[in-house]
Amino acid sequence: MSKRDEFITVIRTLRAASPTITDRQRIGLLQQAVQNYGLSAEDASEILKDLDLAVGEDVNYFEVLGFSIDDIHSLNEDAIVNLVEIAHKKYYSDSLRAGGRIRPDGKTEEQWRTILNQARDTLQNPQKRWGHIASLKDKKRSLYKESISSTPDDMALIPTGDFQMGSHDEKAYEDEKPVHTVYLEAFYIDKYPVTNNKYQAFIDANPQWHKRHIRKEYHNGGYLRHWRGNNYPSGEADHPVVNVSWYAAMAYAEWVGKRLPTEAEWEKAARGGIAGKKYPWGDTIDPTQANYDWNIGEITSVGNYPANGYGLHDVCGNVWEWCFDVYDADFYRSAARQNPISGVNIADGVINHSINDELARVLRGGSWRIRDAFVRVANRNGEAPTFTLDVIGFRCARSVIL
Repeated sequence: MSKRDEFITVIRTLRAASPTITDRQRIGLLQQAVQNYGLSAEDASEILKDLDLAVGEDVNYFEVLGFSIDDIHSLNEDAIVNLVEIAHKKYYSDSLRAGGRIRPDGKTEEQWRTILNQARDTLQNPQKRWGHIASLKDKKRSLYKESISSTPDDMALIPTGDFQMGSHDEKAYEDEKPVHTVYLEAFYIDKYPVTNNKYQAFIDANPQWHKRHIRKEYHNGGYLRHWRGNNYPSGEADHPVVNVSWYAAMAYAEWVGKRLPTEAEWEKAARGGIAGKKYPWGDTIDPTQANYDWNIGEITSVGNYPANGYGLHDVCGNVWEWCFDVYDADFYRSAARQNPISGVNIADGVINHSINDELARVLRGGSWRIRDAFVRVANRNGEAPTFTLDVIGFRCARSVIL
């Protein structure tokens, strides 16, 4: 038997005992493959993959059974055991009915049923359950500390947690009501709107988004209207790019490895950690704090006004900013409490959205041409995803855990 076959035999034996291993165990197996069996790490990784030996250390058993830690806080032990048992039976039965298919996550249904059993056994045992909760919290703290140290220079880290979304002040519109609590996972967001020079780098690398080549289905005819061919106006390198449709903003974000912020993310970031105020700094506004109501008379370079508490500039005024969500005036009345998104899937890119989809997308922040009521952090607006205007731009976001 060759050394390679010996290693395969070891992995098959391990696979028969458990379909999942920890990440540390995986590293140990790769080291053994190199040191004891003369294989390359790449070859050993392929063997683990071919034999369906999955890394399972980071499984959240609450998510496996379809509920959250918050759902058990007010339950006694009998109720928790019953909740776990009902969820396990449902998902286990669903898995049995699925037959021998491969799941979207790459696991077989047999592997999934093993994880379901592990979830049930862990969450029905009080000692194991609280140990699992502690490990999940430790992991989240570790990831958050790591994310702080690795925040890109041009982005701000918005921490995990609740905030109050919406407004009930005297200038609030009906689509801003009711004020409601929203929980968001940590995310990064650009400190500034995307500028002309950054957008030019995108179209230089992606000629299909040049103003002469962009598909007509992706804009309403005004795309980069003020540019001369592939060049932005002289002296405006650090001005926000405008006359970009939602589709174009999405494409740029994908190209730089980011995405558009959700509406909830945008509002939390814009508030700067201050709750219940009209603007990021308080309840009043003046021309030293933002570009609005024609007080300058034109778009200004990014960063001309003070940053908010999270380090973001220009969230009020200057240019409107596209968000990811479909605009729904009644969304706040039925929105999910955790990571709400209206009408679209955060995993979808431009190519996964119908180019005939004219559902309005959210715009936030207001522009230099409108009065103070429309540059409040709670103010909402929406336009078709093909819409372009010389006061509409965008900034990008990125999830902390990709």
